[in-house]
Amino acid sequence: MNKRIVIVGGGYVGLYTALRLQKTLRRELRDGSVSITIIDPQSYMTYQPFLPEAAAGNLSPRHLVAPLRRVLPKVEILNGHVTKVHHGERTVTFRPAEGEERELAYDVLVMAAGSISRTLPIPGLTDIGIGFKTVGEAIALRNRVLHLLDVAESTEDPEVRRRALTFVVVGAGFAGVEALAELEDMAKDSTRYYRNIEPADLRWVLVEATDRVLPEVGPEMGKWTLEQLRERGIEVKLETRLESCVGGHVVLSDGTEFDADTLVWTAGVKPSTIVNSTDLPLDERGRVKTTAALTVAGVKGAFAAGDIAGVPDVTNPGQYCAPNAQHAVRQAKVLADNIVRHLRGEQLVDYRHKYVGSVAGLGLHQGVANVYGVKLRGFPAWFMHRTYHLSRVPTLNRKVRVVVDWTLALFFKRETISLGEVEHPRDGFRAAVATTRR
Repeated sequence: MNKRIVIVGGGYVGLYTALRLQKTLRRELRDGSVSITIIDPQSYMTYQPFLPEAAAGNLSPRHLVAPLRRVLPKVEILNGHVTKVHHGERTVTFRPAEGEERELAYDVLVMAAGSISRTLPIPGLTDIGIGFKTVGEAIALRNRVLHLLDVAESTEDPEVRRRALTFVVVGAGFAGVEALAELEDMAKDSTRYYRNIEPADLRWVLVEATDRVLPEVGPEMGKWTLEQLRERGIEVKLETRLESCVGGHVVLSDGTEFDADTLVWTAGVKPSTIVNSTDLPLDERGRVKTTAALTVAGVKGAFAAGDIAGVPDVTNPGQYCAPNAQHAVRQAKVLADNIVRHLRGEQLVDYRHKYVGSVAGLGLHQGVANVYGVKLRGFPAWFMHRTYHLSRVPTLNRKVRVVVDWTLALFFKRETISLGEVEHPRDGFRAAVATTRR
């Protein structure tokens, strides 16, 4: 009898779980006794730690994504959304990109839908805010920054110029600090090609509600990072909240007010909304309630890991594993092995990890790291950041392409062209049609 494994989500957990199952269950997949299906809106997995480098133009956006169908030839890939999970009936409701919804039956369910940006009801946030979790957001942000340099260069209105050259990032965790550092480095480097813009004309503001930046790298390295950002002329406002940004008029809790055309929101994440359309148990934070063995608590035949799951940290009783890529990749290996054990009626094992540490890039040749208690800064940390994440990128194909991009960057200057028109490819054609009608 065929056993069908359905994986909801094709991100870190989804891809790496399927990759390991594809290898471990080769014989079963070949004889048809087991089948694996991944459901995700996209046909690729994004390696998110490289989003800042893509936004800065150091990497081609196509090189930080892994095509699911190429990497997982033995796995069925369905593009669309899961709108409901009926675990009591062992079915999910699948809505494809086009066409009618349908029910898919399964024997084993893996919840790996990840997370979405956690936003607050701040006036104006949906009008000018942009997240930093997808390739589309990273490239759109890059195009926007470069486009606004063009705007500032071409206007004689000082207010328009000041607004265009003001950039705000909310959230001083990994995503916020790395995005800001890479984009600021790129924008500053780009000013050499403009007659009327100097690096000092650019205003970058980092807003953080707590009293520190990059808490993941520890107090000492976080303090050093703060000093480095301020030395670069970046305004870092700690213990400060965004109160409003209606029409681009930014109001902060410390009383500061100014206008800006760009606001990047990286202030945390929350589980994918699919958790609200299941009959699976949730914890106090709205995540799928999960055991240390990565099974869904209280039910059989269901597993969960990554940002969508509340996984107990057995090395730190009473705490949960942090929602980061380091845990997601490691959990996927244990999850895949436990699915195999489940199919074979064997004892499951708990997910147990040893904390490696954290690395962060702060622009070209700058970084900060705290790995196994060893604290690095500057070029050594930047080199470790690249080396570590290169080792984690899935498939040899993608590793080689990333190395080629980096190698070319040693000999050629990075591109500083805004291609924002790719986001609205029909505008020119529509304008031509309108002209013809007149």
